[in-house]
Amino acid sequence: MNKSATTKGAPPAQLIDERIAALESWRGQTLGRLREVITTAAPGIVEEWKWNVPVWSHDGIICTGETYKSAVKLTFAQGASLRDPSRLFNSSLEGNTRRAIDFREGDPIDAKALTALIREAVSLNAAAAPRPAARKGPVVTTRAAAKKKPA
Repeated sequence: MNKSATTKGAPPAQLIDERIAALESWRGQTLGRLREVITTAAPGIVEEWKWNVPVWSHDGIICTGETYKSAVKLTFAQGASLRDPSRLFNSSLEGNTRRAIDFREGDPIDAKALTALIREAVSLNAAAAPRPAARKGPVVTTRAAAKKKPA
């Protein structure tokens, strides 16, 4: 039985901790380091657990952290809309929406470039987040406007 199945209903941070510990290899170390960069990149980033993988959000999903035999993959929900001057994206490049970064054993993590990418994703999500609706109510007119009658 997989360890996370025994902690159903556990807080997302605990499930992510358990995933990192269960990997016991370079993949766990890499996911842990990526988590550190992501969660410190911008205030208000929330850790979630969806689809049995770590998810980081801020006004919408920023990215997911998946682990495979040969890679740790960060998939950015709106990656195709993000500027990537450091050319971090190296996977899922053909899609219209998502982009991903595959980290393989021994790959360095460019924390500065990743932080910039996370911050851009946060900004993009914030710009697209629904704003509170304008207050609805009766139209108020001033006394002067009410006295004027159209000719």
